[in-house]
Amino acid sequence: MEAGIVGLPNIGKSTLFNALAGAQQEAGNFPFATTEPHASTVHVPDPRLELIRRHIETKKVIPATLQLVDMPALVRGASEGEGMGNKFLAEIRNVDALVHVVRSFADGDVPHVDDSVDPMRDIETIDLELIAADAQIVANAMDKAEKLARFNDKEAVARLEALRKCGAVLEELQPVRSAGLTAEESFAVRSFAFLTEKPVLYVANVDEDEVGTAADPMQSAPVQRLAAHAAEQGGQAVAVCAKLEAELSELDEDDRAEMLTSLGLDEPALATVARAIYRLLDLQSFFTAGPKEIRAWPVRIGSSAPQAAGVIHSDFERGFIRAEIYHVDDLAELKTEHAIKEAGKLRKEGKNYVVQDGDVCHFLFNV
Repeated sequence: MEAGIVGLPNIGKSTLFNALAGAQQEAGNFPFATTEPHASTVHVPDPRLELIRRHIETKKVIPATLQLVDMPALVRGASEGEGMGNKFLAEIRNVDALVHVVRSFADGDVPHVDDSVDPMRDIETIDLELIAADAQIVANAMDKAEKLARFNDKEAVARLEALRKCGAVLEELQPVRSAGLTAEESFAVRSFAFLTEKPVLYVANVDEDEVGTAADPMQSAPVQRLAAHAAEQGGQAVAVCAKLEAELSELDEDDRAEMLTSLGLDEPALATVARAIYRLLDLQSFFTAGPKEIRAWPVRIGSSAPQAAGVIHSDFERGFIRAEIYHVDDLAELKTEHAIKEAGKLRKEGKNYVVQDGDVCHFLFNV
C-alpha cells in the first residue's frame, strides 16, 4: 500500500517527505526541485509497542510501516501537459491514496507560483487538474465500453454504467468518489485507477509560530476551511510545520525531547501525519510478541485471522489452524500473558474471526 505526496511547487512537499522518511531528497525553493518520484518506507509510531515491551521481554521492537512516495509538483494545466504534466499523472495513478500538502505559510524567500498564499485556491487548482485527467480517461474509454456492453457481458455492462456515472460527476467538476458507484461498478473500473477516487489526507503546512504552546494550528481560520473541505470529500486534514518537523527529525533523541518540551508538544506532528496516512490506507495494526521480537503488522480493516496470518508469511495463511488472541488492553491491565490466560481472556479464534486493531496474535498453522 502506497500514499503519494502531491501539491503545487514550493509548498513544502519534499521537506515533509524528508522529515517523514528520514530521506534527503532535494528540497529547493524553486519549481520542480523534485522531478522524479522518490519512495521511502516510513515507520508508523505506536505507543502500544512500548506498552507491550514493558511486559514482555524481547530483543527488538519493530513498528508497522507504510510506503510513501514524493511526487513531482503539479501545476495548472498539467492535464494538458504543462509542467511535469502527463508524467506526473501517470505516476500518481499507481498509489493507493493521496497526501495533498497545502501551503499555509508566508515566506518572502520562497515564492508562490501564484504570487500569494491561498490554501483553498491551491486545492481547487490541484482538484481541477485531477478531475480533468479523469474526465479524459472516461472519454477515451467510452467507445470501447459501449461496444463490449452490446454483448451483454455482465462486467462490461457494469463498466459502462460506472463510466457514465463517473463522466456525469466529472462534468459537474466533482470527483469520482462522489459518483456513488456500487461495489460491482467500482470493481469493473478499477483498472482505470481514477485519481479523484483515491482517499485524500490534506496537510496544511503552517508557519512555525502557529505550532506549540503559542497556538493550535488546527484552530486557525485557513486550516478550519481546509478541514471542512476535507470532511466534504470524505477525507481528513492535519496541520504541521514541515520546516520545524524537518529540524526535529535531524536531532538525536534527547535533543528532540528537549525541543518538544520547549514547544509544549508530546510528540512530533509527523507521528500524527503517519498515523493519519495509515488510517487513510484503511490499515490497522495487530501485534506479535515474543523473546525474539515484538512487532506491529499492518492489515486491512476487516481482514480475517487467516488473512492477517498471511501478512506474516503465506504459509501461515495456507496452513492456518487457529489463532490465540488477546487485546493489548488486557496486557496493560493484567501485566502478563499467563495472567491473561488465567483470567480467561486468551481467546481461541478460527478462520471467520475478524482481526481487530490492537489484537496480540499467536497463529497456529500446519503445512
